[in-house]
Amino acid sequence: MRSTRPLFAVRRCASARGRTAPVAAAVALSAALALTATACGPGDNNADAKPTSSATAASGGDKVKIPDDIKQRLKAHGIDLDKWKNGEWKNWDRDKWLREAQDFVNPVIKGLWDAARMRDADKDPGKGVDDNDISGDQGVTDPTPNPVQAAAVAGPYHSSAPYAGKLFFDSPEGHMVCSATVVTDPAHPGKSNMIWTAGHCVHAGKKGGWYRNIAFVPSYNNSAKSADQLRGATRDEIAPYGVWWADWAQTSNQWIEQGGPTGGQGAPYDYAVIHVTPEKGATGKSLEETVGAAMPVDFNAPAVPKISGLTAKGYPAAPPYDGQKLYQCADKPGRLSLASADPTMYRIGCTMTGGSSGGGWIGKGPDGKPALVSNTSIGPATSGWLAGPRLGKGAKSIYTAVSRKFAGQ
Repeated sequence: MRSTRPLFAVRRCASARGRTAPVAAAVALSAALALTATACGPGDNNADAKPTSSATAASGGDKVKIPDDIKQRLKAHGIDLDKWKNGEWKNWDRDKWLREAQDFVNPVIKGLWDAARMRDADKDPGKGVDDNDISGDQGVTDPTPNPVQAAAVAGPYHSSAPYAGKLFFDSPEGHMVCSATVVTDPAHPGKSNMIWTAGHCVHAGKKGGWYRNIAFVPSYNNSAKSADQLRGATRDEIAPYGVWWADWAQTSNQWIEQGGPTGGQGAPYDYAVIHVTPEKGATGKSLEETVGAAMPVDFNAPAVPKISGLTAKGYPAAPPYDGQKLYQCADKPGRLSLASADPTMYRIGCTMTGGSSGGGWIGKGPDGKPALVSNTSIGPATSGWLAGPRLGKGAKSIYTAVSRKFAGQ
């Protein structure tokens, strides 16, 4: 089979090109690495003319440098980098990035994701991949599906797909984007603050750690304006239903242990659940109440031959797309097996590219109504099809754990 990789669109500080990412003991470090990514390139209000911080360290150049304004932001959160571990963070080995951590930490930084930074997160989303990154077909794999041209979702998105949105986050390499779906919360019926996305949108896999500054924007660019029309747009225009920060995220152990930048053997387990909180603080309304919708999750979807069709939604950012509009592909799924011991993935024809990762795959639930059945995980470097994990007991256990964690709140 062709080489594949997770479909996350990457804003890389070094202008690389590519497609579609737990901390009690390292809170200070996690925040430091998160915020260094704010100086990632032209167009970012906090950017320098050349990459700094983790991008420089990763390339073997100067040691990590934290801009003064970011140091002040960290101090506002009670973090003094000059005192933390006697400055040991400056020599942090990115191969062990956040591996000291035990839990997820993602402090809210008001105003960080402004309109310009959101738009810049979609730049330079491509990176080539080798042809031998993933093992050949094993188990049950159907013929490669014919490409299905992604169709633009009609605006306003709040009317056509109020549960869909865009996910923003930072890694040592810079800003990144994915897609996500508002899902129901068993502990808070009608008042969910939970979203569903891909594992690689929250965690880098076996050679990385948790991403930082993770924030969700429901109905991003609700009016479906073009990139040109969005020039000079205010934050309220781009994010009319607010910015919601992750205060907890969980993904599968298989993704953490096996996943990688090209998917790897963790791809069949490439899913994640995020709990969010409004950036502007308690408003009395949950995410579900704010957007007016949440998608139930079907953890017992029928076998592929019995599924008449699935519709994948997302914000593709790699060319020919620019990440500003919501698209969808509808197709009857086939099967894709990466290893006979792992669950077989769903696969559909679709031309969406990087940035669509994590976007929900909507099918018919057991009650006949729409339900989330999977999420975009991997696809070929040249686009044409997408594959997503089949959700079962493992996925349900993560979903249930996040719900229970916030049950009393």
